[in-house]
This record gives sequence, C-alpha cells and structure tokens, in this order.
Amino acid sequence: MCEKLRIGDKVLLSGTIYTARDAAHKRFDKLLDEGKELPIPIKDAVIYYAGPTPAPEGRPIGSCGPTTSGRMDKFAPRLLDLGLCAMVGKGERNKAVCDAVVRNKAVYLCAIGGAGALAASCIKSCEVVAFEELGCESVKRLRIEELPLVVANDCSGGDIFTSGRMIYKQ
Repeated sequence: MCEKLRIGDKVLLSGTIYTARDAAHKRFDKLLDEGKELPIPIKDAVIYYAGPTPAPEGRPIGSCGPTTSGRMDKFAPRLLDLGLCAMVGKGERNKAVCDAVVRNKAVYLCAIGGAGALAASCIKSCEVVAFEELGCESVKRLRIEELPLVVANDCSGGDIFTSGRMIYKQ
C-alpha cells in the first residue's frame, strides 16, 4: 500500500496502529541492542507518535494529537529497516529517516497538530501493550477508523516540507 502513496495525498487510515514516543523508542532500542524481541509486531506496523491523555468516562481514549516526530529520528531508521511500514506524527524528518523511508518503501504521514480531540474521535479502542509504567508514554494498541492524515514523505523520495518551501521561493 505504501508504494502507491505520494506526498500531498490525503489518507483516511483505518485499522490497528501503536502509539510510541521518546521513552518507548529508547526502550525499543535497548531491547534490540540486547537481542530481545520488541513488545509489538514491527513488520508492517504503523507507529503513531502520540502520548494520549487519560480516557474520559465512556470514551476509549482522551486527547490524542501527534507529537513532534523529529524526536524519534535517531530511532526510526532502525525500525524501518526491521519492517515498520509507516509513522504518523507532525513536523519534518531528517535525511536518515527520509532515506530509510525510500529504502524500505515506507511512508511518513502527518496528522493535524493541535487537533487531539479530532484524532481521539477516530479511535475506537485503546489497550496498553507495553511499558505501562510510562503512563501516557506507554505503548498502546489503537483500533482506528478514518484518521485523517497527509503523506509527508513517500518511498520515491518525495518530501512535502522541501517541496512546499520551494513553491514559496519561486
């Protein structure tokens, strides 16, 4: 699926994704360094860089907006090389991540920053699956329906941040 997506494409993502932020990525990296398995299936997975707030009564999750993706840049290439299919967050990525997206035919999708309530309305279930002691930064399995996203980096090397700036430099 990722190979068909191009920068600027609008996506309504549905299915199972996992949340993971800085602290969880550090633990993923440590587990891999120790030759251990990750607590989530990384092959063909989607990681959403988010730390959701506690769920209000009657809802599966609280606000669940994207966090700045650049904080995960030092970890992302390794996960992409292990089969991670897509990442969801906000903001641009460094060259190593963009190269890993191309090399692995993956995709980076941007969510709407500041719209955590909108994202939460697309989440139908939430279950902590790893590192519960990290609180909002624990790894969660989410079942989502039609989460609105935009392709920011594609597997052909497209980068919406670079191309977007070029429009205004002309």
